[in-house]
Amino acid sequence: MNFVVPDFAPAATELFVAGMSLVILLLTVFARETARNVGYVLTQLTLIVAALITIFTMDGQVHTTFSDMYVDDLFGDVLKVLICFAVITALIYGRGYAADRNFDKPEYHLLALFAALGMMVMVSSNHFLPMYVGLEMLSLSLYAMVALDRDSARSTEAAMKYFVLGALASGMLLYGMSMIYGATGNLSLGGISQAIYNQAAAYDGVSSKTVLTFGLVFIVAGLAFKFGVVPFHMWVPDVYHGAPTSVTLMIGTAPKLAAFAMAIRLLVGGMLDLAEHWQTMLMIMAIASLVLGNVAAIAQSNLKRMLAYSGISHMGFVLLGLLSGVVDGNQDLILPAYSAAMFYAISYVIMSLASFGVIILLSRAGFEAEEIDDLKGLNKRSSWFAAMMLIVMFSMAGIPFFVGFFAKMAILQSLIAADMVWLAVVAVMMSLIGAFYYLRVVKVMYFDEPVDTMPIHSAPDVRVLLSVNCLAIAVLGLLPQQLIEMCQQALVLSLPL
Repeated sequence: MNFVVPDFAPAATELFVAGMSLVILLLTVFARETARNVGYVLTQLTLIVAALITIFTMDGQVHTTFSDMYVDDLFGDVLKVLICFAVITALIYGRGYAADRNFDKPEYHLLALFAALGMMVMVSSNHFLPMYVGLEMLSLSLYAMVALDRDSARSTEAAMKYFVLGALASGMLLYGMSMIYGATGNLSLGGISQAIYNQAAAYDGVSSKTVLTFGLVFIVAGLAFKFGVVPFHMWVPDVYHGAPTSVTLMIGTAPKLAAFAMAIRLLVGGMLDLAEHWQTMLMIMAIASLVLGNVAAIAQSNLKRMLAYSGISHMGFVLLGLLSGVVDGNQDLILPAYSAAMFYAISYVIMSLASFGVIILLSRAGFEAEEIDDLKGLNKRSSWFAAMMLIVMFSMAGIPFFVGFFAKMAILQSLIAADMVWLAVVAVMMSLIGAFYYLRVVKVMYFDEPVDTMPIHSAPDVRVLLSVNCLAIAVLGLLPQQLIEMCQQALVLSLPL
């Protein structure tokens, strides 16, 4: 038996992050007096270097390693860089918040780093096993982060709900993977795709076809939980509300990119020939998410719960992009549809970072600025950050000319091109309903008298980064084509479209 040394270069970013995680773990044990600062600085440096490694190793080619279980391509590289910057931003926003509540400890930064590593593994997996390992690394890190504020009963309750429902979803995903393996004899996504295409193992008899279909159902259910869409949305408002806001910021941003990558790898890279089956499931979940997310958000007085329900509706838009790529077996619309979905997912992460960043900015020790009424008169307290929040709310509502408008328009164009005009009409109607609760926040900021007159105190780096974050939403709205073309290029050079 010959042992072949694998090529470690395609996984250089992940290996660096994994190695640095262990180094930081050891250093913070010995640097007890300065452990918080050491852990924070090294975590940020690790993520910055990881992003730079990914950028400098981009060559537009598809490289595989570890017996084709792991793939390095432009699609994965783009998402990994965005994940690094999303986690960096979340840690900067949340540092002061965590320090005020006494959970700004080395394990907070380490868990964030392990979560980032799990997301990177998910993004580059070409096989069921590393994909599941990455998913569990991400999930377990987030469960622990939600429960880090040990003095908060609300956080503990949210962590328990998240853990139980997350374990159930992971079990369903694993069960679906085992069924797909039983029907195709493969764990590799390329092997599964080939088996289905050849109709060798996948459709060899009625029983095999039934097992394959049931496996697909369980896999879609597991994906739906990670997206947080109906009917697997129950955890989203409770966890967003119960978790410390800095952790909510982490949960609501970068993991959405990892979930999108996982959906593309599984459904497009592995089971594109079963599109007629998973397309219908995604359609039902997308419509339900748009309706429930927008209608339920109207009734919320808590800003974090409102953003949770709006996030459900936003993920419904991403599903609309995924389901409009294949129509009656015709795959001509795959590129514009999937690039629109990728563009929407990236835009949502940028907007979500900014929205939770403003909540953290307004919070202070002993006070959580998480009610909509806490934003009353923000324009009189800080006209600059009121304008920044206005940009975020307008963009999320899909008002021209911000990036959220063009993200929605790209999805609607893909639906119309696929002759799904009725779905586009439903999406537009739900967006109009959603505009109400976003504009309500703007009204409160500009037309109500302030309840809290305390000055806004925050670190200079948070103020600068939050301003850049919000202005990026406006700039990308003026120049959306560059980001759309990047998404298209990443998909063309990475996936067999």
